[in-house]
Amino acid sequence: MTTNIAVLVSGRGSNLQSIIDNIENGYIQNAQITVVVSDVSDAYALERAREHGITDVYIDPSDFESKKEYELEVLEILKDHGADMILLAGYMRLLGKTIIEAYSNRIINIHPALLPAFKGLHAQEQAFEYGVKVAGCTVHFVDEGMDTGPIIIQKCVPVLDDDTADSLSARILEQEHKIFPEAVKLFTEGKLKVEGRIVVHA
Repeated sequence: MTTNIAVLVSGRGSNLQSIIDNIENGYIQNAQITVVVSDVSDAYALERAREHGITDVYIDPSDFESKKEYELEVLEILKDHGADMILLAGYMRLLGKTIIEAYSNRIINIHPALLPAFKGLHAQEQAFEYGVKVAGCTVHFVDEGMDTGPIIIQKCVPVLDDDTADSLSARILEQEHKIFPEAVKLFTEGKLKVEGRIVVHA
């Protein structure tokens, strides 16, 4: 059975590209991206989708009177494309109840920090400025909080003495491109089970 994946994006889409590549090279099997949805009209992630023959959709949040109305429109697009799961790949909006309840434990996000530390935006810079010796990234299920859902995979990245926020971010991104596809692979193979806050790998 093929898992249909929808990806929500806002930016350049390098994590989207890592999923596309790992589906195309066979690492993630029995899965396909059926639609990429962006809240930003010129997000380069939309171009990445087009280059691989994937339907791309831009939905302008300002066209809607409320977050709920916007999310109902997104939900309609996801259902039209048969989405079984949702990936957040640099999607800069906090999902609301409308989408989360429809896809409970079927939404996965990649975050460039070792949660629960450094939630929200600019997590790499937050970690660097705090002076941590170990940074990293986290793949987690999405709930209604800001980066608070059950953790699937984390990867540590040492902070070097000569690091800048940019160099640290680049090394974290390299690991994001490894653990995000790994988490998607586990999910599509039915090897993830959520028990409270704990994600068990079958």
